[in-house]
This record gives sequence, C-alpha cells and structure tokens, in this order.
Amino acid sequence: MRDAILQALAESGDGVSLPRLSKRLGQSASAVLRELSFMGDAMIGGQRGPGWVRVWQEDGRWLAALTEAGRVQCALLYRS
Repeated sequence: MRDAILQALAESGDGVSLPRLSKRLGQSASAVLRELSFMGDAMIGGQRGPGWVRVWQEDGRWLAALTEAGRVQCALLYRS
C-alpha cells in the first residue's frame, strides 16, 4: 500500500483529504492513516520515519501531502 499512497499523493499535488485518499485506494481511513504515520517523521518504536509525507488538520479535515523528501522518493520509484 505504501507505493500506492505515494503515487496517489504525487498525483494530487498540494494535498488530498484522508477520506478521498482512502476511497481512491479502496482502503479504510484508519488503515491509510496508519501507513501515513509510518511514512511521516514521527518516532515509532524508537525509530524516526523517513519524512515522506505530512499529515495535518485544516478546518476539521485531515489532509496529506508529500514532503520534498517524498517527492524525491517518488522520483526514484517511478522514474522511467
């Protein structure tokens, strides 16, 4: 699911709402949010994540977008 999330965020531009991202991926919002947590920069299990995504709340909506590090990772993954 990690690659699908990265690709969806790369295609979304400035950010996408969690419900829209979940629907696009055919996954529950909680499953997508869990994956986003692992791809962010939070400390989980004593190890910091790669910082590929940013998740924030705006006007009561949860949004997600790629960081610069995430855009670099996508370029590496999807270069042709």
